[in-house]
Amino acid sequence: MQRLLIQLPKTAALRLLAVVATVLVARAEDAKPVSYYHDIVPVFKRSCTGCHHPGKLKGDFDLTTHAALKKGGKHGVEFKAGDPAGSRLIEEISGEEPSMPKEGDPLSKEEIALITRWVKEGASDDTPSDQLNPFKLTAPPVYPAPSVISALAYSPDGNILAVSGYHEVLLHKPDGSGLIARLVGESTRIESLAFSQDGKLLAVSGGAPALFGEIQIWDVTSHALLHSYKVSADSLYGVAFSPDAKRVSFGGADKSVRILAVDDGKELMKFDNHSDWVFGTLFTVDGKRLLTGSRDRSMKLINPENGQFIDDINKLLENVLCIARNPKEDVVIYGGEQGTARIYKIAENQGRTAANNDVNLVRELERMPGAIHAVAYSLDGAQVALGGIGGEVRVYKTADGARTMTLKGHEGAVFALAYNPAKPQIATGGYEGKIRLFDSAKGDLEKAFIPFPIKETQVAGK
Repeated sequence: MQRLLIQLPKTAALRLLAVVATVLVARAEDAKPVSYYHDIVPVFKRSCTGCHHPGKLKGDFDLTTHAALKKGGKHGVEFKAGDPAGSRLIEEISGEEPSMPKEGDPLSKEEIALITRWVKEGASDDTPSDQLNPFKLTAPPVYPAPSVISALAYSPDGNILAVSGYHEVLLHKPDGSGLIARLVGESTRIESLAFSQDGKLLAVSGGAPALFGEIQIWDVTSHALLHSYKVSADSLYGVAFSPDAKRVSFGGADKSVRILAVDDGKELMKFDNHSDWVFGTLFTVDGKRLLTGSRDRSMKLINPENGQFIDDINKLLENVLCIARNPKEDVVIYGGEQGTARIYKIAENQGRTAANNDVNLVRELERMPGAIHAVAYSLDGAQVALGGIGGEVRVYKTADGARTMTLKGHEGAVFALAYNPAKPQIATGGYEGKIRLFDSAKGDLEKAFIPFPIKETQVAGK
């Protein structure tokens, strides 16, 4: 080789060396064992786990962990370590018309060869120990400064105010006089909170953006995490309980709407008719219909039993960022991206098709200074409160849409609102990381407090 390089012109010699180096690298890669964590998991995430995850177990087969993959599904064990020819997994993904994946493009020849090699080499699990549960904290988070508050919820008896935090939900006394408990989970971002009607359960939606979406179900009395369901590859929003607390609904950044069984996480419904992120879901008073709100400007009425699309209840005017239902009747208010809030009857809207009529519209409220990110009804349905980019909260009478008060003093956007069901009080939170409690009858500020335990920083030189 050395004599040949000497005889070749310099440019040709360099090209030959590059080719030889490429071949040597390729041989070295072929000699290295296939890694489950680095090589196989990315293939499964791209093409397989959308249908085979705990919330959607097609064939009772979970592909999200090595242990679940090894366990197999309703057809039994899916692979035999060291025997790709006798492995159902390889059979399903191979051939001219492979059985799997059923949705999306077939795996490439290179991907099939990689999985086949991994099985032949023993199908071992090399997931690093710190990646088995990389988002689980060993201790509650420490806050050097107040965190943005994205969600608030009062328990039905008014004895608990739940506040979103980093990796956790903080349960406070309703008057802000003390912290009751810290519910620490895996989701880095908490997007929405909902108590069951009996107050026994708290549902939490969130996730780690672009990594996973998670639904958590907490026991409110014991503060124990009953269930954690990871059901998508991105954040989840707008969680809501059915009236009997047996089902939980939510939307996602993947444009889908899902309903899970609370007890076991089984996916009871998946709805894919939205064309953008879904920020809100809610059940009708009797639980027989589901309503969703999306950035695609629509609020869609769905049959939760079978996922059948019934109708858009509204005229498509602006992105729907948040929704809330009147506690007493099937009426909904949404907050729009352009700053307008509209109240609608939750009903079919067939009459709009012919003349583009907004037949379910009850009332349009005055325009806010910016996008509306939080809406809430009082317990009697007589008031609605709106908060958003403008940094103020406006309260309106639902009977005629008249503004009754403006709650000021917020430093930055308001992202969360909640009415206390036990007294005339409204809690607000947002960018500044502070809870403000207002008298919802008079508009007076009663208390302001930071709900997070803040670590005191040592001042230099002291």
